[in-house]
Amino acid sequence: MLRSVIRKTDLIQAPKLCPDCDLYLKTENLQVTGSFKVRGAYYMMSQLTPEEKACGVIACSAGNHAQGVALAAAKNGMKALICLPDGAPISKVEATKSYGAEVCMVKGIYDDAYKKAVELQKEQNSTFVHPFDNENVIAGQGTIGLEILDQMSDVDAVIVPVGGGGLISGVAFAIKQLNPKIQVYGVQASGAASMFQSIHNDQITCLDSISTIADGIAVKEPGPHTFAYVKQYVDDIVTVTDDEISAAILALIEKQKLIAEGAGAASVAAAMFHKVPVEGKKVVCLVSGGNIDVTILSRVIKRGLLMSGRSCMLNIELLDKPGQLKDVSRIIADLGGNVVSIHHERASEGSDINGCFLRITMEARDFAHIQQIRDALMAEGFHLVD
Repeated sequence: MLRSVIRKTDLIQAPKLCPDCDLYLKTENLQVTGSFKVRGAYYMMSQLTPEEKACGVIACSAGNHAQGVALAAAKNGMKALICLPDGAPISKVEATKSYGAEVCMVKGIYDDAYKKAVELQKEQNSTFVHPFDNENVIAGQGTIGLEILDQMSDVDAVIVPVGGGGLISGVAFAIKQLNPKIQVYGVQASGAASMFQSIHNDQITCLDSISTIADGIAVKEPGPHTFAYVKQYVDDIVTVTDDEISAAILALIEKQKLIAEGAGAASVAAAMFHKVPVEGKKVVCLVSGGNIDVTILSRVIKRGLLMSGRSCMLNIELLDKPGQLKDVSRIIADLGGNVVSIHHERASEGSDINGCFLRITMEARDFAHIQQIRDALMAEGFHLVD
């Protein structure tokens, strides 16, 4: 049923991302619409009665589910109305419109869009396509688990991004039914860890607020269905920071030539920063989506460079006399560092009257390289200020 709409995404080896394990990527970022969401949306809509299809569907989304619903509705000859939070990336909003859906922008976050969609659904008598807490949506996402086992039957662990929990519910259920020995781990952004909190509290927990660059998994509260599935079938839920997600996005770009959005890179971040036990195992990271807003990509890359030791700032206190800048530049250059920018200012009140500060932004290979340069500067008498 789904074969005519979705593509069976590749499982590709990524040895450079996490040398401690045999890592593979399930590339749902290369799925139709750029995200796994079309699987659940299309399967759920395919199960509607002719009468329900005639009334159309309504949905709410941070962006990816919107595109999945819009495409699925078009394939089924149905009208679709999508409520999106006003902070959703413009690229996702425009992509949703391009599939023929009507878009309603709602002030606030995903949960505000959800409330608006529920109101409109009652008014219009249309069918609500929940982004995660629906049995048929979960079943559609579960096809990814079946594909992973078909592509790699001897996998040891699968790492899955978690927002509301629809994706991991379907994937974990499918995998555990066929091979209970395979470990399934969920990963959330630390600034939106609703499922993490719910599982550790042993009850559904609604967060007061959320903040993360991973807009695709920014959900305040999991659903009763997904909470039950995760509790029963998922081995553990962990969290990653926005900096770790940024580093994973950068690593995917540089080492795998793949673009992932924050939510999609969360699984890779969990492996890279050893949030789950992957050492010596054959591991699949599910890269759930690639619809990153290009306007924030440069900021994400900058954070990724800082997080991985590829970029740093040195603050050097020195005497304001000829040759100082030349000596600093020589040391950095001799050790292979690359100076990107320099800011020079006179010393402030309370410091040496002949002193000044040199602020250098520098590119490096990694944190060890940065420390090597710092040590060399201090060995020649320069005072570094943290």
